[in-house]
Amino acid sequence: MITRSFSVLLAIASLCAATTPSLSHAEGSKAGVVVLQGGKVPFDYVDEVVVPVPSEIFSVLDKLGEPNWHQEERSVKTPDTTDRTRLALLFGSVVAEGFVAVQAQDRKAVEEIGREVIDLSKTLGIHKSVLPHAQAILDAADHSQWSTIRAEFDRTQKTVRQTMDKMRDAELSQCVSLGGWLRGTAAVTSVVGKNYSADRAELLYQPDLVKHFHNQLAKMPADMKKHLTIKAISKGLQEIQGLMEKSSEGFKVESVTRIGVICNDLLKMITPKTK
Repeated sequence: MITRSFSVLLAIASLCAATTPSLSHAEGSKAGVVVLQGGKVPFDYVDEVVVPVPSEIFSVLDKLGEPNWHQEERSVKTPDTTDRTRLALLFGSVVAEGFVAVQAQDRKAVEEIGREVIDLSKTLGIHKSVLPHAQAILDAADHSQWSTIRAEFDRTQKTVRQTMDKMRDAELSQCVSLGGWLRGTAAVTSVVGKNYSADRAELLYQPDLVKHFHNQLAKMPADMKKHLTIKAISKGLQEIQGLMEKSSEGFKVESVTRIGVICNDLLKMITPKTK
């Protein structure tokens, strides 16, 4: 049985900060590995929450079968907004979309996402830090080097968080993680729902991580907490946490579906009108 709390795809794109909770900690350390069925998953810590490295999460998901990732892909478009909160959320979701495209081995989609990453980084003022990674993604896509692309998406996420923290944009950094987590979780609920099993559904069990995100939103400045999208995400996370806590003995397919609906509704709010 898959280790509960492993957090899946959410890490996918939560910038090394968006993914998974209760994997057991390696006592006293700040980094290490978690031993899962059939392999080890590198992880980092973010405010005491265990965060598996995004690309490694997919390596474990690969062992669960071969879902049709092309069915999970979504188009990425250039946003027409100056709302930095929504842009940060969108950035995270776009990077998560990159991992979905890698799983689908969709070179064209990866190239489009790489260009979108560049455009969003310009709008957020982090272009200089992100450009090397984005260019590496585009170069690797030309040669269908999927492992390299995964690694660069990992590095992109980590760089974005570090850059925003240096810019004292910690709240936006959290938004990037949240956007990635929402997109990743939406994708996982879809995959699990199409071929439901208790073991697959267990990948979604991560109440500690959801609680962490909710607590981070509660600590945001008053003006950000009034943001309509942030308010909606906070409410959505509360419902998701409740569903997870009620599923400690196993997820029912109805709960999987509901979590997917919540994430998708929030993603619709994040995605701005396009040019």
